[in-house]
Amino acid sequence: MSRSGRVPAVLAAGAACAGAAHWAFVTPAGLPARESAPQLRATARGSNAEAPKMTGSSSVLPTGTLFVAAAAASAAVARRAEGEVAVKKKGVKVVHGQEIPWNIFSPKAPYQGKVIKNVKHAQTLTTPTGDANWETAHLTFDHGGNVPYLEGQSIGIIAPGPDKKGETPARIRLYSIASSAVGDDETSKTVSLCVKRVVDLNKEHVNREVGEDKPDKAGTHFPNDKVYRGVCSNHICDLSVGDDVMITGPTGAEMLLPEDPEANIVMLATGTGIAPMRSYMRLLFNDKAGANADGSRKFKGLAWLFMGVPFAKSLLYDDEHTEYKTKYPSQFKFDYAVSREDKNAAGQKMYIQTKMAEYAEELWELMQSPKTHIYMCGLKGMEAGMAECFGPIAEKAGVNWLEFAKAMKKADRYHVEVY
Repeated sequence: MSRSGRVPAVLAAGAACAGAAHWAFVTPAGLPARESAPQLRATARGSNAEAPKMTGSSSVLPTGTLFVAAAAASAAVARRAEGEVAVKKKGVKVVHGQEIPWNIFSPKAPYQGKVIKNVKHAQTLTTPTGDANWETAHLTFDHGGNVPYLEGQSIGIIAPGPDKKGETPARIRLYSIASSAVGDDETSKTVSLCVKRVVDLNKEHVNREVGEDKPDKAGTHFPNDKVYRGVCSNHICDLSVGDDVMITGPTGAEMLLPEDPEANIVMLATGTGIAPMRSYMRLLFNDKAGANADGSRKFKGLAWLFMGVPFAKSLLYDDEHTEYKTKYPSQFKFDYAVSREDKNAAGQKMYIQTKMAEYAEELWELMQSPKTHIYMCGLKGMEAGMAECFGPIAEKAGVNWLEFAKAMKKADRYHVEVY
């Protein structure tokens, strides 16, 4: 999912529930690590990974650094209540009492990565639907272990430009990371993005007049139209293996996973908003980093994905979702809402909130548990869809939905990133 070059705001504020501390890659000074508590992510058994070494104002992050969850929950609650989000070291930000990687590389000093072949997915994930912007691509960049990140974070990409304002290079665009912290190849040296190619025809903004549009890498072009092509999305989608790519970040703290391995994760994604959800699911159900020594998964809760797209041809990562459902039927569910093809029993178009309404009672009950987290990523209006779906059932229970959602945000259980 792409956004403008602004750092996403941390929407949840106030005191966190006990046990709601997030991932950290070093233990905050003076706080004991909870070695006996089960965690979704822990240092690999037998690993010689080091914590980042700090030299003066610079951080030296060793290749293959493994991120570990640490710090007492009570200390995290206290720090959060105090609103502690101050940057302590270069390349590190303290969020809720935990240190996370943060803006190790900046727009003025980006990291030069390289496009590599992804062994699991073709670069173009979708097939033509008749819309100009039908293409969504999956690309993987080698960062050599120099750009560590957490599931739920974003990186910035700098396109050569010029952009809408004529700037060269273009201003950064932030993209939600679609791979888990170890990367699709589990080497901790790669990062993957899920990017929709932006193509608008005959609208207000134009950067190609009639006759000027040339075929893109997918072979699509519109010589008879006035065309606007998103500068960064088209730059990324046209990249080839071996090309250089300029990376900034990582950044973002709103969409981090909870530490509790028994948490329930309800995910709502529209289009490329699936990116952070895929990063979660790779950790929860695929990666060795998310497995115990006996091969069982560290994650013991329920993960439930609701994904909305306009066409079935626009569905992303369905093969992975099917695999997780087959392997872990009691822990993973997924439901799709295909708005231009499907309707509900009342004849309404099938949007995410329409699909969720089919399970409203079950989801409402699930949300009563302090272990349940809601994650939303995609188009604006998703929160309004939640209100439409759960407002009536909350009212029936004598609860105001907006107040309920606000309380979940305050407890760091309601995470929203929209564009």
